Amino acid sequence: MSQVEDFLTQEEEKAIVETIRLAEEKTSGEIRVHIEKTTSKIPFDRATEVFHDLGMDATELKNGVLIYLAVEDHQFVICGDKGINDVVPHDFWDCTKDAMVAQFKTGNFKQGLIDGITRAGEQLKKYFPYLEGDTNELSNEISKG
Repeated sequence: MSQVEDFLTQEEEKAIVETIRLAEEKTSGEIRVHIEKTTSKIPFDRATEVFHDLGMDATELKNGVLIYLAVEDHQFVICGDKGINDVVPHDFWDCTKDAMVAQFKTGNFKQGLIDGITRAGEQLKKYFPYLEGDTNELSNEISKG
């Protein structure tokens, strides 16, 4: 097994996907998690590339949020599209990252991801509430590279 496959158990992955599903029930926004072993690029640049590869920049309201992790590098990035970035408080992503790091430092990666997804979902609900006819534009499954 690779570090990516061992990073989360199947049960942990299911809990994370369920957290995404529940968050997205209340918003038109989209949340994704992408995990890969390592990156030779600056983590933010790689996260931006993955954001595009996953089609997250194609959401109608530009309200996609990606949590990108490079496991071996001990790096992660939260990428929000223009729509969400324009409305959240200026320090929101840093505060979210800090909450996640607090869990990651104790080895609780599942809870760190759930905390980040929940916080993003709350902001998406606030600024992009679910409207009748909204569709889930992207998969909730964790992607791996």
